[in-house]
Amino acid sequence: MKRFVFASLLLLAACGKPASDTMQGYGEADYIYIASQETGVVAELLVREGDRVAAGAQVFSLDPQRLAYGAQSAASQRGALAEALQAAQADLRLAQTNYARSEELYRRGFLARARLDADREARNAADARVDQAQRQLAAAGAETGLARERVSDTQGLAPVAGTIEQIYHRPGEVVPAGQPVAALLAPENMKVRFFAPQALLSRLPVGARVSVQCDGCEHAFEGRVSFVAQEPQFTPPVIYSLDQRDKLVFLVEARFDAPTTIRPGEPVDVRIVAAGGARE
Repeated sequence: MKRFVFASLLLLAACGKPASDTMQGYGEADYIYIASQETGVVAELLVREGDRVAAGAQVFSLDPQRLAYGAQSAASQRGALAEALQAAQADLRLAQTNYARSEELYRRGFLARARLDADREARNAADARVDQAQRQLAAAGAETGLARERVSDTQGLAPVAGTIEQIYHRPGEVVPAGQPVAALLAPENMKVRFFAPQALLSRLPVGARVSVQCDGCEHAFEGRVSFVAQEPQFTPPVIYSLDQRDKLVFLVEARFDAPTTIRPGEPVDVRIVAAGGARE
C-alpha cells in the first residue's frame, strides 16, 4: 500500500509540473559554397566579406591561360577536320558522278562489269570517308565546346543574391577543383535549430508555426518547422522516472517566412504559435 501511495504521489507531482513552451536554440545557415570545377590560381577576387552581391555577379576569377591553350588547340583541330570533311565530300561527288556514268555505259553494253563494280566500290568508300569525317567533326565540336566551357568556368559567379560570409582563398593561391573560394549566405537559407522536450513533440509536426526571438531583435520572427529529428539528442543514464524523461530533447529546425536579422550562431528563444498567429 505504501509503495502504491508513493508511486501515485510521484506521478501527480510530475503531471502537475508546468512545462515551459519556450525552447532554446540558435541561428543556423545553409551556406552556398562558390567554387570552380577547374584547378587554377586565383587571379582576381572581386568581393570582400560582408559584401552583398546580386545573382550572377562575378565573385572571383582564376587564371584562364592554361585552359585557353586547350581551347585554342581544340578549335584548331576542329578547323582542320572541317577542311577534311569538305575534301571528302568533293571526292564523294566525283565518285558518284563516275559511278552514274559507268552505270549508263554498262547498261548500253560499252563497259565491262568489272569496271562498274570498281566504280561502285569507289563511291561506297568515298561515302564512308564522308561519314567518318562528319563524326570526327562532331566529336571535335563537342571537345571545343567543352574546352570553352572550362575557360568560362574560371569565373566564379554567385548563383543567387546574398551576402559573402567568408573568403577561403585570395589572389595568387592555387585552388583545387571543387574547393570553395567564398561562402555565400542567401536570406532564404537562414534557419534556426532548437531543442524540444519530448512533451512538446506532438505540437511540433513539420509545418507547425513557431515564433523566434533573440536578444537584439526588435520583434519576433515567425517561421515553420521544416525538420524534426527521429532520435533524441540527449539520453540520460536513467530514464525510468518522469523527471528524468524531461531531459530527453529532440532537434528541430524551422525556416523563416521572410528575411530576418538573426545571425548564424546567435542564441534564440522559440515558442509555438497557434493557428491564426495567436500564441498558445
